[in-house]
Amino acid sequence: MSDMKHRLETPWYHGVTRYQWLVLIIASAGWVFDAFEGQIYNITRGDMLPDLLKVPSDSPEVKAWGERFLGIFLIGGTLGGWLFSSLADKWGRKPVMALTILFYSIFTGLTAMATDLWQVGVLRFLVAMGVGGEWAVGAALVAEVFPSKARARAGGIFHASSVIGAWLAAATGLAVGEHWRIAYLIGVVPALLVLWVRVSVKEPDSWLHARETRSDKLGSFSDLLGDSRWRSRAIFGALLAMVGLATFWGVVVAAQNLAEELLKSQGVDPKEAASQGKIAYGFVLTAGAAVGMVCFGPLSMRFGRRATFAMMHICALVMTVIICWVPSAVGSYGLLLCLLPVFGFFGLGIHAGYAVYFPELFPTHLRATGSGFCFNTGRILAAPVLIWLSAWLKQELELHLAITLLAGFFLLGLVFLCFLPETKNKELPD
Repeated sequence: MSDMKHRLETPWYHGVTRYQWLVLIIASAGWVFDAFEGQIYNITRGDMLPDLLKVPSDSPEVKAWGERFLGIFLIGGTLGGWLFSSLADKWGRKPVMALTILFYSIFTGLTAMATDLWQVGVLRFLVAMGVGGEWAVGAALVAEVFPSKARARAGGIFHASSVIGAWLAAATGLAVGEHWRIAYLIGVVPALLVLWVRVSVKEPDSWLHARETRSDKLGSFSDLLGDSRWRSRAIFGALLAMVGLATFWGVVVAAQNLAEELLKSQGVDPKEAASQGKIAYGFVLTAGAAVGMVCFGPLSMRFGRRATFAMMHICALVMTVIICWVPSAVGSYGLLLCLLPVFGFFGLGIHAGYAVYFPELFPTHLRATGSGFCFNTGRILAAPVLIWLSAWLKQELELHLAITLLAGFFLLGLVFLCFLPETKNKELPD
């Protein structure tokens, strides 16, 4: 009883070692650039696609291809996540983290040389493979290295660092303007992080023990999906991630377009409106998202993982309806800017929960595989929403109505949570 009381009274970071902080910094840095490589497309596609298609920026083809490439990115992320997360359990966290960072850095740089749409599609697919794999390795590594009382908060901080990547992408997009190729060349820089990974990271003791005792089952998809204990968690975890990823690309990212359309309706020059839309999404919305992601850890420690997810899904749906209809009804761009951080808090805050929750669902020999399966299978399940449903709705309906309808996916998250266990105050499965 006294030990429990002591744990509750001491700060969560009490006793965290210098090496554990170093692991969190390195894993977060990898995720920062992971997010940068993913977001740089959202920031630059308004210039890149009209350039390659040789059409005006407001052409329906630009919107359609924009959504299709997002779908391709999700499919690439799925396959890369499956492959590299399994390899992280087989080969170790350190070598696979380095490999995934090289993957997304090099292929982002090569995108600067693209001259046709098919080249962009192939390269975005390969970038996504690295992006999908790196997240699972980083999430598993942080969960295994940190003590139980600090694990949820460290996982939330790890995922929240993606906002820095979004800010870097937004700043890069604004700096390069219409010269979108320069932005992709900058994407090569994260490759330097590989040296730091190779020098500083050690394999977790839990993984070394699993290699000695369960070498035949390391990273085994047959064990993950063949064992009923893990299969149910993998399937419903993937469905939960699908909700977050579908709504992220289909709803949250569209806040940039909402801001742009509202400004144009008020007579603002289209180029200036596009620039202000990038700021509204890339900085204003993501500021609230950063707070939401950091808060997921403490909230889940207090109320539980499932209750925190449920609250954020419900609030995200409500905020989507508000930002879609209220600012335009009153003609206030300032009101939209005030609402976007609140929307980001809930709509993107749920994503930190994946880094907190998924590694807690699986044993050491399947931790990266299971986490990667959940997060990245969520990508491929979300892909049809973007390739067909989102693209069709945004072409056929007013943007406000299309986004509102897509936000209905948040309700599905409440259903999937019913089939997943609560992991609050429980040790990681061995």
